[in-house]
Amino acid sequence: MLYQGSCHCGAVAFEVEGEIDGALACNCSMCRRKGSLLWFVARDQLLLRTPDDAAATYTFNKHVIKHRFCPRCGIHPYGEGVDPKGNAMAAINLRCVDGVDLDQVPVHHHNGADH
Repeated sequence: MLYQGSCHCGAVAFEVEGEIDGALACNCSMCRRKGSLLWFVARDQLLLRTPDDAAATYTFNKHVIKHRFCPRCGIHPYGEGVDPKGNAMAAINLRCVDGVDLDQVPVHHHNGADH
């Protein structure tokens, strides 16, 4: 299925292809402040509808995940990184995807605070 999403002001917009089979709620210092529900897809399933430089990038700790956010409204619609096998991945913030009933998405709670 093809989904559309964006930050609050629309300056960072995207489409993403796939089936939402679950979300991850992480309690690391970044995710618990953002309140994201993350859906992981291969990076090539994410198509930016706005220029790549419309989103700013924040990294911390090991600097392996690019937390992408809108510098205008501050919303974090997605992140980028690699999986353990080295494949490019995107972490889509389901709270930024249009038309998703979040009450129907199973949520896995990940303890990122202890890593």
